[in-house]
Amino acid sequence: MHLYEQGAIMSSMESSCLPATTESIAKAQEAKDASESISILYRVLQDPSSSAEALRTKELAITNLTNYLTKENRAEELRNLLTQLRPFFSLIPKAKTAKIVRGIIDAVAKIIGTSELQISLCKEMVEWTRAEKRTFLRQRVETRLAALLLENHEYTDALTLLTDLIKEVRRLDDKLLLVDIDLLESKLHFSLRNLPKTKASLTAARTAANAIYVPPAQQGTIDMQSGILHAEEKDYKTAYSYFFEAFEAFSALEDPKAIFSLKYMLLCKIMVNQADDVAGIISSKAGLKYLGPDVDAMKAVADAYSKRSLKYFETALRDYKSQLEEDPIVHRHLSSLYDTLLEQNLCRLIEPYARVEIAHIAEMIELPVDHVEKKLSQMILDKKFAGTLDQGAGCLIIFEDPKTEAIFPATLETISNVGKVVDSLYMRSAKIMA
Repeated sequence: MHLYEQGAIMSSMESSCLPATTESIAKAQEAKDASESISILYRVLQDPSSSAEALRTKELAITNLTNYLTKENRAEELRNLLTQLRPFFSLIPKAKTAKIVRGIIDAVAKIIGTSELQISLCKEMVEWTRAEKRTFLRQRVETRLAALLLENHEYTDALTLLTDLIKEVRRLDDKLLLVDIDLLESKLHFSLRNLPKTKASLTAARTAANAIYVPPAQQGTIDMQSGILHAEEKDYKTAYSYFFEAFEAFSALEDPKAIFSLKYMLLCKIMVNQADDVAGIISSKAGLKYLGPDVDAMKAVADAYSKRSLKYFETALRDYKSQLEEDPIVHRHLSSLYDTLLEQNLCRLIEPYARVEIAHIAEMIELPVDHVEKKLSQMILDKKFAGTLDQGAGCLIIFEDPKTEAIFPATLETISNVGKVVDSLYMRSAKIMA
């Protein structure tokens, strides 16, 4: 009885697999639903044949199966698929293995909310590639793992991984991978607010990129990082040109990063006091393609800045919180813009007065009294205007700006010039006497 059951199991396994042929692939595509297609493709992969034709068919089956599982959001099954395919990887060239592994990892990344799964999957694959001595694939999976750790704010782990990886890749002189790693290192140091190292890593990435052909997507990423760095240094005009280059590259590839490039372009225009240009960029042929919440958010900020209205500015920040405050780059620059706008509004309001109640200013600007008082004291200390706060009376006393007489600098300049003439005459007389 036991032998009979064993034979039944073996026969069921043989019947469950389908021959790795184009007909089987066609059958999977013609299936009535995704679940049936997935089932058929799994059975194709169970075919024990290892002929050249069967291997090619299985590669196609893996690609199709990956697509179906991604559409069905079956992230865990994609992870299991990578484990199941390990015996198959020993039958095909290493380059094809690398392509399949990276393809499946990319597929998992398309499923929302799988960052933890992606990290554990990459760690598993790093261990497997290390055991199999597949250096080329391991370095690329480790680069991907470092990027995921950076996204997950695990900066220490990402930095440790990149430090070891960059030494190894520099030794091998793999320029294309070196560009990726240097860019990643630049982003990591930027997140840690280490600007000198951010610049150094970006320069290294550019140097490596100049020696080889860089794909447009990678060149766009370099330009984007350059723009972010220039914006951080308040050089918004140069930053705009880099963001524009990145936008053109991403837009041509229909890459989702294009919307971020456009968003940062609009931010640069606002920061250089050219908020009126924002509407023109949005209504251009390239801008109309990306209409949505991100563009609407920047338009609302531009409108608020044009009207010098703090109320509209705060409304925009509240209505588009995810697009403005949750984007660290936009949030950092808008905080500085908000301070500038607040200072301009306060200066305009206090201009007619010699003495004014702080509560009255707060009422006019529609902000809490303690917030306004704190800002005014900061402006006095920064010498934005001459004045003092009388906290007992709750008043701001504004002094007249002391006018400097134009004659004093001119007199000092004249005395200085006379001194130079006297020195020159003394030198000449000394020569004559000698």
